[in-house]
Amino acid sequence: MNVSYHTKFGSLSNYEKGRVEPIDDDVKHYAFSNCFEIASKSKPYEKVVFGQNQIYVLECLRAEGESPWYTCAHDEFALVMDGEVEVHLIQLEAPQQVSDADKNGAVLVEGTPRGKKMGWMKLKRGHQGLLPKNTAYQFRSAKPGVVILQTCKGDLSIERWADICQVQ
Repeated sequence: MNVSYHTKFGSLSNYEKGRVEPIDDDVKHYAFSNCFEIASKSKPYEKVVFGQNQIYVLECLRAEGESPWYTCAHDEFALVMDGEVEVHLIQLEAPQQVSDADKNGAVLVEGTPRGKKMGWMKLKRGHQGLLPKNTAYQFRSAKPGVVILQTCKGDLSIERWADICQVQ
């Protein structure tokens, strides 16, 4: 039996709402995503949780304009799903660093980030970047895009399960 599958990549301007489909034990039907729909209804840089495993979460961000400066006590990963995003990095001096004992998840940097500039990354669709612990990072995007963050649930994490989960 010769079976072919066609992978469709979504974007912020062209996506299908994720849903659970009845299956016939074919694992290809288990996965779905609604990150584009979440981003289409979000304000720029809201960190909307759409996946969770204990304290670990996947957050969806609508990248548009400049974000505030964030930092985190642990490494995070940013995966660009749509658009083009610059990520600017500054190695924070000790007074602005956050320890694991203080907070999980990202926090806003108070005031202007102080420390050594580490450079920046230009991430396009499908590119992933490491956001190192105790580093200030800022996203910049000229056009709307979508970023998925792998991180820990924190004070800035927004849960909208009733709005984003399938009800039928």
